[in-house]
Amino acid sequence: MPPKSQRRTAAAATAVREMEDKLTNNRGSPNKSNELTAERHKDKESDFLTLCQKLKVTDEVCDRAWRIWETVLASGDIVPDTNVKHWGVCLFIAGTDLNAMTFTFSELQKNINVNVAYFFNLLKKTDVNMDIVSTKVNTAVSRLENKYDVHLALYQRFERTCTKIYMEAPDVQENLDTDSKSIIRSCWILFLLAKGKVLQMEDDLVISFQLLLCVLEYFIKLSPPALLKGPFKAAVNGLNQPTQTRTSRRNQGRNARPAPKPAETDLRVMEALCKENECNVDEVKNVYLTSFMPFLDSSGLSGSQGIPEVEVFSKQYEELYLKNKDIDARLFLDNDETLQPAKIDMSELERTPRKNHFEEEIVGIPPQTPVRAAMNSIQQLKVILNSASDKPSENLKRYFSNCTVNPSEDVTQRVECLGKAFSDRFALAVGQGCTEIGSQRFTLGIRLYYRVMESMVKSEEERLSVHNFRQVSSKLLNNNAFHTSLLACALEVVTATYGWSPFKSGIMSETDLSFPWILDVFELRAFDFYKVIESFIKVEPSLKRDMIKHLERCEHRIMESIAWRSDSTLFELLKQSKEQEGHVDHAEPPSTLNLPLQHNHTAADLYLSPVRSSWKKASSINGSVLQTADNQTAPSAQSQQPPPKTQKSTSLSLFYKKVYRLAYMRLDMLCSHLLKGQPELEPIIWTLFQHTLQNEYELMRDRHLDQIMMSAMYAICKVKNVDLRFKTIVTAYKNLPNTNQETFKRVLIREGQYDSIIVFYNLVFMQKLKTNILQYASTRPPTLSPIPHIPCSPYKFPNSPLKVPGSNNIYISPMMSPTKMTPRTRILVSIGESFGSSEKFHKINQMVSSSERTLKRGLDMSSAPKPLKRLRFDTEGQDEADSSKPTGESKFQQKLAEMTSTRTRMQEQKLKDVADALKRDEK
Repeated sequence: MPPKSQRRTAAAATAVREMEDKLTNNRGSPNKSNELTAERHKDKESDFLTLCQKLKVTDEVCDRAWRIWETVLASGDIVPDTNVKHWGVCLFIAGTDLNAMTFTFSELQKNINVNVAYFFNLLKKTDVNMDIVSTKVNTAVSRLENKYDVHLALYQRFERTCTKIYMEAPDVQENLDTDSKSIIRSCWILFLLAKGKVLQMEDDLVISFQLLLCVLEYFIKLSPPALLKGPFKAAVNGLNQPTQTRTSRRNQGRNARPAPKPAETDLRVMEALCKENECNVDEVKNVYLTSFMPFLDSSGLSGSQGIPEVEVFSKQYEELYLKNKDIDARLFLDNDETLQPAKIDMSELERTPRKNHFEEEIVGIPPQTPVRAAMNSIQQLKVILNSASDKPSENLKRYFSNCTVNPSEDVTQRVECLGKAFSDRFALAVGQGCTEIGSQRFTLGIRLYYRVMESMVKSEEERLSVHNFRQVSSKLLNNNAFHTSLLACALEVVTATYGWSPFKSGIMSETDLSFPWILDVFELRAFDFYKVIESFIKVEPSLKRDMIKHLERCEHRIMESIAWRSDSTLFELLKQSKEQEGHVDHAEPPSTLNLPLQHNHTAADLYLSPVRSSWKKASSINGSVLQTADNQTAPSAQSQQPPPKTQKSTSLSLFYKKVYRLAYMRLDMLCSHLLKGQPELEPIIWTLFQHTLQNEYELMRDRHLDQIMMSAMYAICKVKNVDLRFKTIVTAYKNLPNTNQETFKRVLIREGQYDSIIVFYNLVFMQKLKTNILQYASTRPPTLSPIPHIPCSPYKFPNSPLKVPGSNNIYISPMMSPTKMTPRTRILVSIGESFGSSEKFHKINQMVSSSERTLKRGLDMSSAPKPLKRLRFDTEGQDEADSSKPTGESKFQQKLAEMTSTRTRMQEQKLKDVADALKRDEK
């Protein structure tokens, strides 16, 4: 007969399995309040109603799900024998939308027999139009995906770590009170309970993993040494043996008690675990003391001398799981099919470099596992900051003391105030026991803040005269917006490093700490934060590519939408720009669009001066010039003399230049999806798009750049009688990088009212721009706006010829993407020769000019296109093509006229680009 402890363990395991079986087969009898009314659902299929009864859904959820199913069925995109799976998706959508989820996600999976990956893919395919899947459902799905990814990564690492900790040979375990399998099971379930109790933000991979190490350490200390391997067995034996001192050896003969073990010996197991998993011991220890120990105390496990009974905390975890209505992570222990990941050839994935649409640079092979990737990312940051201090260096103090007003005291007080705000908000987002963890990360941010600040000021010192530098540094170092923005940028780097997501091609996962969270914590305006990003990247050369791309993405998000919120200083600056000298002025003239974007602005240029010429060109700086429209310098450091007139803001000008380039890049991607056969339409759409941003910028208030882009595309296609519907536009838009379905599903119509992009177009965009749009149907359309000069990333990629990988002497002009080259632009490929020959570029100019003249002669037509008689716009939210079509002859002639003007302009642009390339190479 097996020992009593073994019988108890076996009974506990049986109880857990019975509990899980009961859970997956629906617990108890249905609640009468959720019973379906038979008479109400006579029109529905019996199998569908059976599924609804198993999941105990309400009448309302049943009705909504069936309506969704009818819409899906009407699309005709249903694979035979998948009805039940689609029904499950429809029930999930309906239950989420109505806040009436009566079933858990794992229960739903069991009843329709799908795994996580299949379900999410099916849900995305089910979204056949913009009305089926709401933003609320998208948010719920994103949360589930993130949580599943984190749990899967943690369980895979947990399994690998346990194989290095515990013995598996039966002969070793047969005489013990417990076995390694039951310990591993108990450990995982206790971890799930601790994670649910301690962490409010359960998709935080790093803190979750550190908590998992704490739980493992707890179980290792309670495990019989005979079950342990290698360093873990030695560490446990070391804990059980008292440290021998002279006093203890002298007292051994007097039957004295052994001396108490030093506190540092408690770290032996933790150190072994952290070494095995390449994790920072201090951080894990911090999680242990601030989060795990309070959890043990509250659970009554802190004084336990044996392996705790699994059924007690398994039941507690079940309560959490049922409350959250999500994934039962205990099923990982049984290799349940519902939680199996999609089958992907990981070796191929690791060998495939990630590419950006506008970049051809090959990146390194991604790390093998998500946890290792996260740990490596954190370790790289710590290496950078190891030599940095969380106090101003002596050199920085010298800069402070040389200021007209010493900012040291203000800097210290600001850091203390913002540090408390950061730690409190961090704990609120992650978990109330995580205040100390927030403080730890804030300290890393402070080190980076002082390090980058010193580099920025040193850079100013190197480019300015002594007199100018003293004035500039005094004003910059006393500028509250500059300091707050710089500290926020440093903390964004730290937060993003800890939140780096290896699950989605190295992007930052969307969590409660994601940008723009830091702006809300510091009550910092996005337009002020934008001013520091470029300088931050340029003066901190040790930033990794992923962090640079993340900061660029933050900059893009500011330009897309965040800076256009109603409370933004951007609108005040635009208003001041319009009111200059009593006439309309532009934030940035369109004539500068085709010029290369200069990335030589410093933080001082953007925070202090509106003057377009750089500081280094001025022999002296008038204090009145420094007092600008967007200047937030401390009052004590401002000049009392009023400026002779309001100067144009450098920060506003640069912002608009970048917005124009980002806008065109987005439009170019969308046009490549939708208008490949009509390239002449892109510059026309861009002209309307650019006109809106320049002259009707109020349309951007509390809206998104892409909403204006899609509306401009639809308007031009409408006026040119191209049958392109909004449904087609938004379907293509969803395939663009960094898009969110909320962008076209929830657009501001008027104050407090939101609707779809179609309603916005009909009630707002078209009404505001109707006169301008109609001009493009006339025989004399508006002059086309210049196409912006689109450079590669200003932070990483030089303007030099790109060598073809694997070749010895083949180079491609950096202006041309190989995937977009035409027969004419292939002239810019050089084989076996060096770039920079003026004779070669002269020949290129002759050839392009010759082809241009030939094109003009071939398209010279005497007859002008006939004007359209009438243009009917969509009304009442309908999305239909105009029924009034011009004759075939007029449409043909109209296209010829468009091609003449458009292609001529494009050839002129190419000539200018070639000339610019020649000038750059000759310098």
